[in-house]
Amino acid sequence: MKLTQSLPALSLSLLTGLFTAGTQAKTLWSDNSLTALHGKNYEVNYGLSTDDSTRNVLTFEHVSGHTWGDLFMFGDYLKSTDGSAELYGEISPRLSLGKLGNDVAFGPVKDVLLAGQLELGNTDDPDNLLVTGERFVNKLAGVGFDLDAPGFAYLQANVYHRNNEKRADNEQLTLVWGLPFTIGSESFLYDGFIDWASASRDVHASLNFTSQLKWDIGARSGNPKKLYAGVEYVHWNDKFGIKDGTFGIDSNERNINLLLKYHF
Repeated sequence: MKLTQSLPALSLSLLTGLFTAGTQAKTLWSDNSLTALHGKNYEVNYGLSTDDSTRNVLTFEHVSGHTWGDLFMFGDYLKSTDGSAELYGEISPRLSLGKLGNDVAFGPVKDVLLAGQLELGNTDDPDNLLVTGERFVNKLAGVGFDLDAPGFAYLQANVYHRNNEKRADNEQLTLVWGLPFTIGSESFLYDGFIDWASASRDVHASLNFTSQLKWDIGARSGNPKKLYAGVEYVHWNDKFGIKDGTFGIDSNERNINLLLKYHF
């Protein structure tokens, strides 16, 4: 069965499972964080402005594990030197078939999950700090896999069908990872994601490879995994599905950000 044909069934299964599990749900662990980023090589934003390459970004993230599965969500506030601003967020619950009593492990796959995601955006408005531009909501549904990989704190793959509000639907593959390591007595974390979105009748295929290399500076004062400093690198081809060079727009982003991240 094609993923596009099974989207309603997957969405219904996810919602039904979350509702059913919610009556007996328990939070197993959770983490919140705030990240400040500064970069000078941003390309197009949601309003297709091309003169706002320097931006400051504040990101709130929440991730938690539950008896029914897991939840990841984040919100970005982006402020550009040209005065424009953007709000963007994602909410990504996944319903674990393994935690619901099904034996789904095979090979390197530890668990199979029903995966959903909401993308919520609010495009730029140069004259309003709260961002009052055009809004959009995209809905994604599909299947996720938790993978067992030596050395990784986590490694996940999710395959989605995208129900886009402002453009034709398409497909998306998302890989997410976290790889802790040490050099001498110092602790580091290399994490990130890869999003590949397919082409549709009105967008080009795009690839977003975003990763962060972070030094655990909190560990030096006896508070490990609390405060990180490092860099984020964004390698994004045909950003937002805009083919590079269309109408003179440079949509291939190569962007290094300085970052400071605090967990609480």
